[in-house]
Amino acid sequence: MDSKDMRKAMQEFEDAFIKVSFEEDTPESDLKEKLPIGDPMYKSWANHSSSKYTDVISFGARKLRELFPKHTVTPFEYINVLGFPGAIAQPVSPPDLISNNFFVPVATRLGKSTGILIGQVRFGSFHVAWDFPAGFGETTQQYLLHEGPEEPARQLLMSSGLWGNELHEEIYVFNQGWWQKNHDLWVEIQKANWDDIILKDQFKKNLKKDVFGFFEAEDLYKSLAIPWKRGLIMYGPPGNGKTISMKAVMKECDARGYTPLYVKSFQSWMGEEASMAAVFDKARQMSPCLLILEDLDSLINDQNRSFFLNELDGFEGNDGLLVMASTNHFDRLDPGLSGRPSRFDRKYCFDDPDLVERALYAKYWQQKLSDNDAIDFPDSLVDEIAKRTDRFSFAYLKEAFVSTLVLLADTEGEKRDFATVLWGQVKSLRDQLDKDPEHIQRASQYKPFSWPTPPQVLQKRTSHAGGFGPRAAPRWRTDMNCANPNMTMPGEFNSGNPVGDSRLGRDMRNMALAAAAMGRSFIA
Repeated sequence: MDSKDMRKAMQEFEDAFIKVSFEEDTPESDLKEKLPIGDPMYKSWANHSSSKYTDVISFGARKLRELFPKHTVTPFEYINVLGFPGAIAQPVSPPDLISNNFFVPVATRLGKSTGILIGQVRFGSFHVAWDFPAGFGETTQQYLLHEGPEEPARQLLMSSGLWGNELHEEIYVFNQGWWQKNHDLWVEIQKANWDDIILKDQFKKNLKKDVFGFFEAEDLYKSLAIPWKRGLIMYGPPGNGKTISMKAVMKECDARGYTPLYVKSFQSWMGEEASMAAVFDKARQMSPCLLILEDLDSLINDQNRSFFLNELDGFEGNDGLLVMASTNHFDRLDPGLSGRPSRFDRKYCFDDPDLVERALYAKYWQQKLSDNDAIDFPDSLVDEIAKRTDRFSFAYLKEAFVSTLVLLADTEGEKRDFATVLWGQVKSLRDQLDKDPEHIQRASQYKPFSWPTPPQVLQKRTSHAGGFGPRAAPRWRTDMNCANPNMTMPGEFNSGNPVGDSRLGRDMRNMALAAAAMGRSFIA
């Protein structure tokens, strides 16, 4: 290349450099004039968020202060101001609004619609009016601008945060490391009714007394200088009412103002121990509350057991916390969980129903079908069902009735006898039961057990200043069907003579609550 060509090439390079430099140095005031009418923040935000520099909080706050020098700027996160019912929000410039849409399918039984689209704001500026006296891996940063002092903005954030922390026909569910509000679970537990739970009346009364008596006994616990916390385990083979009983307890606790918290799993991105810490931190924040741990044997393992026990009964205060757990495999629980008082000191056995309970369940279906003239369901059939369904769980009994009704409804023009179809279903389920390995194993381990003849119950009680009358001996149940009687919490207690509302009655109730608080297995 000769000198003439070299000079020409250098001139072209210099011209290009000057052109680029001038374009990059264009004053921002000139750029503003080229902006379309609309949100004055939009182009700056879009350019910045598309670059490698990602500190949107600082950038957004500084830029907003430049654009609105008369306003205070209050950054915030994880508070749903736009969803707060006490505020009204309107976009500054709807064309500049950017939202991400999510498809949510709708149950077909609710209508013809197959789903709905829900928008999540990714960029937008809103005018907000109110009366004042996030996803994993990303953050939605928001700002409040108020032409005036910052205090009204902070009051709006506080009101929104308080409302968002409350439950509105929802249940807190912990899963995959997060607490989420679940409306569907709330709807599901509303279907639970104590009248539909076929257990002995006294068993249900004692279960409810253990739960709601705990919440009402704060002053008694404090007066005795003992921690106001309890643990309760429901155990026994599947299909015998543990889950439905939990739902009924959750429903009543929610109605009484004691928040139910449900743990689905401790497994998460942050590890099981961190999940446990998050669960108990939330429970302590919401106390007095009910913490539900369904299938405890699957939640606790050799790796997380020590940490769980420390959270359950360690240095942290768990005042007002009632932990209710369930398991189908009590024998798999560590003795530190199943046997040590002050952790799970009340144990309820939900075994396969005995003759009386099977008759109660048959009676329940007799009443449900009483308005159906096509079904003949005499009292004699109730007794026969109870006798023929030995070793059936409540789940098996339910299947016998449901499958019978389905078969009767499927019959086209042919009249079939209810009892005949029912016996066919009972036989079919009996065959399945006899082939079930787990049931065979349980049956081989089962040994009938009878308590020794109890001592005479003291019918006469005396009271004296500063003390209680003699404690009556408990009336042991002899109809329990659990493999290990030492693990059994009887469903009935002997209260001796009716004590009513007398001083003796109050003293006896206080003694009973005190005994329960200290982890006694039986109270009179």
